[in-house]
Amino acid sequence: MSKTAIVIGATGLVGLHLVDQLINAAHIKKVVTLTRRPVTYHSDKVINHVVDFDNLSQYSTLFEADILFSSLGTTKKTAGSIEAQRQVDFDYQLSVAQLAAKMGVKHYLLVSSSGANVQSNSAYLKMKGELEQAIEALSFKQISIIQPSLLLGKRNNDFRLAEKIGSALLPLLCVIPGLRKYRPITGQQVAIKLSQISQQSSKGVNYFTLDALFEH
Repeated sequence: MSKTAIVIGATGLVGLHLVDQLINAAHIKKVVTLTRRPVTYHSDKVINHVVDFDNLSQYSTLFEADILFSSLGTTKKTAGSIEAQRQVDFDYQLSVAQLAAKMGVKHYLLVSSSGANVQSNSAYLKMKGELEQAIEALSFKQISIIQPSLLLGKRNNDFRLAEKIGSALLPLLCVIPGLRKYRPITGQQVAIKLSQISQQSSKGVNYFTLDALFEH
């Protein structure tokens, strides 16, 4: 049965590729993208809605769907502080998930991060771990948590020096035994896997670590 999918973070590296995948996915009949600015798509299958993430409750009817993909995220540099980054990477994502669960969305797919852990000394990885933990407590029938490493690919007007350096060095370092688990992955590869996972039917929480993301 064809399903309706919601995508947040649709203008990001993974989100852009994900929407393309869903446009061509036979199991998806409609794609709803929720963005902060208008986005035009060359497909009648995609409907874009501009929303205020600080006042999501007024958009509850937009969450009448089967699947929610959450790939929303920013950086500390872009946001201006770790607190501002947390608002996007944690607060907004959790608010969206809570509303989706309330509206009966059955399958929630989260793009998290390799190394996410509530006990991490990294503020970023700790935040990702806290989000995973909060999502697990919600009433979705199926939760899929994706944990990619460094994401490679062209971003829209968003140059990230650390990622540029990492994209050059990590493929070389990862031929060393023990470092393979840190090898980078493209946003397109993650998007392809997300589309594949959304076709699977299961119950409870399922984690997809880096090795699983490279599987076809």
